[in-house]
Amino acid sequence: MITCPSCARAQSPALVCVGCGAPLGANLDLFAALDLPRRLTIDPAALERAYHDLSRRLHPDRFAAAPAKIRAASLRATANLTRAYRTLRDPAARGRYWLELHGRKLGDDNQRVPAELAAMVFETQERLEELRDERTPEALAGARERRLSVDAALAAAGRALAENFARWDAAAATADDERETRFAELKAVLSKIAYLTTLLRDIDRELETARAA
Repeated sequence: MITCPSCARAQSPALVCVGCGAPLGANLDLFAALDLPRRLTIDPAALERAYHDLSRRLHPDRFAAAPAKIRAASLRATANLTRAYRTLRDPAARGRYWLELHGRKLGDDNQRVPAELAAMVFETQERLEELRDERTPEALAGARERRLSVDAALAAAGRALAENFARWDAAAATADDERETRFAELKAVLSKIAYLTTLLRDIDRELETARAA
């Protein structure tokens, strides 16, 4: 339970008092902070509505003349809300947070280049090395071609992540002996997304450098 710093009402932890509407600044998980069910598949429109509604209700400017404890609660609640929104609106960040909620992390085995991406990484590095050395139209074309391939692979990984989310949500209400399999799948696709995102950033950086030369 938490006590409202404005009306002293005792209630379940929340960002906003159910009695007077004052900020509570409770430390909540990110789904609860946005008053969303703890599900990996999120309606973007619902997320936006929840965030903007709570932002208006909790904004520190509304409590500028309030007692210090209420101002402090507003700042804590706003920080928690902002973190929740930024994390949950990004599917990869949402997946990493899901692991965190369950006491998991990607771990050392998921920091290595995924085996199925090794050939793509090697070929991309070759094309970028050619671009650094030559700056020719052919080298530029090769780098742009690799960018299209990496972008397509990233889109496919995003679809795989959405499918993993759907499997989690479908089994959320029942005991499931395949949880470890789903965790392994989630870690694998998050690792793939991280590598592809980095690879895409490297390509864009080299292409920008080539254009500026």
